[in-house]
Amino acid sequence: MAALSYSSSKPISSSYQALSYRLLLLLTLLPLTVAFFAFILQWQGGLIDPLLSSPDPFQFPGMDYPGSNSRPHRRSVSDCVDVLGQSRSPAFPYFKDWNFEFGSNLRPKICIVSSTAAGLEQILPWIFYHKVIGVSTFFLFVEGKAASPVVSKVLESIPGVEVIYRTKELEEQQAKSRIWNETWLAKFFYKPCNHELFVKQTLNMEMAIVMSRDAGMDWIIHLDTDELIHPSSARQYSVRQLLADLPEDVDMVVFPNYESCVERDDIIEPFTEVSMFKKNFDHLPIEAYLGNYRRAIRGNPNYFLTYGNGKAAARIQDHLRPHGAHRWHNYMKAPKEIKLDEAAVLHYTYTKFSDLTSRRDRCGCKPTKEDVKKCFMLEFDRAAFIIASTATEEEMLRWYRHHVVWTNKALNLKLLKRGILTRIYTPMAIIQGLRESGVFGSVLQSAQTLSKDKFLSSVESSNFSSVDKQIGVKESQATARRILDINDNFSGGSAIPPLSPPVPDDFHIGIS
Repeated sequence: MAALSYSSSKPISSSYQALSYRLLLLLTLLPLTVAFFAFILQWQGGLIDPLLSSPDPFQFPGMDYPGSNSRPHRRSVSDCVDVLGQSRSPAFPYFKDWNFEFGSNLRPKICIVSSTAAGLEQILPWIFYHKVIGVSTFFLFVEGKAASPVVSKVLESIPGVEVIYRTKELEEQQAKSRIWNETWLAKFFYKPCNHELFVKQTLNMEMAIVMSRDAGMDWIIHLDTDELIHPSSARQYSVRQLLADLPEDVDMVVFPNYESCVERDDIIEPFTEVSMFKKNFDHLPIEAYLGNYRRAIRGNPNYFLTYGNGKAAARIQDHLRPHGAHRWHNYMKAPKEIKLDEAAVLHYTYTKFSDLTSRRDRCGCKPTKEDVKKCFMLEFDRAAFIIASTATEEEMLRWYRHHVVWTNKALNLKLLKRGILTRIYTPMAIIQGLRESGVFGSVLQSAQTLSKDKFLSSVESSNFSSVDKQIGVKESQATARRILDINDNFSGGSAIPPLSPPVPDDFHIGIS
């Protein structure tokens, strides 16, 4: 009986064992099958780097301009090597060649004119950021630190950068230019500090118009080296695309400025450490602006610390002239102007504590309320100059923290929610990516290859004969006056200085 029971249980045990093997095999194959199908669904048909398989792997933002049938010169992947021998897999997707040679057929061609005394730590990120977003040419009128042999040698080594030194010859040429024979800038002549800078900038802009025409530019923009264009509304974050999309009859485009709001008093590199900005009045509903005005000024003289009337880009055309550092005009017609609804200029003002003393050191004005009015156009600049000239280091730091640094996180959050403040990270990411890709190091290394003779000859051979002729240096005063008299209707009045944003009294209504 026992033997019968034993023999009948054997096939049952074998059946259970086989079932267990099948179940184990199913559990093993099931996740592998799911993983395989997931791979098939995500596979794009190859294992090629999409960066290198695009129609043009060396294309920058804004290069797909309308009506273009030709492409820039293509290079093989083997040519795409960092100057410093870094990896071919760049940390920054737009970095292929630090020369940023876009090609002569890209339109529109944009140039920036700037008057600067800054050092390389500010100018290099500023230049290459704007190269990334589509600017091809830079006319840098340098003095101070920017004109020193070490700094200027590096700047001259960068393709697309023209360095103009403030020499005695340049000042003599500009003193004979058309602007000095006219009245629209006259009220700023022969005054110190900011007024003197304003006149220099305008004279440099006049010269840059001719240089930009000779270089085949389509648009010209005047910027300081503490300002970045923020083409937020443009495809591919491209200022070239932004300007290409404009109607052909537009002569001038105004970029409202946003002002930096630092959250610490130890900022070293503003472009990569500052992300919070105060929006311009032009980009805010009037109710939001007025309703938050008192909170936003934090006891300062105005909504912005410095200017609030933005910067403009002008289409290169006949009879173009500057209208102060913030606008352009035309001798023969009233230019058609539009103001952008989203794009802006980011102004990094007073971002470092040292900015207090640097402004003081550049101006010999007496630190009294009456004297600073002769030197500075804006109220906050006057107050900052007096503090920097009369207070101790500790007192200056306390003043800076109170008037400039945004340490009240609850207020910051409230104004961010109400749209007065905004976070902008794109410039920070671009500049940090350029640094990590070795662009700035490559520029510094490349500059060392310039021979001393070539460097000295480039400094001494500033030839402005074409500029002289076109801006009116060889033109008689009578001729200049006659042209101006014919077009009095389009003279544009006095040059537009840096202006503060509107105050509530301008609206004749109360605020909460």
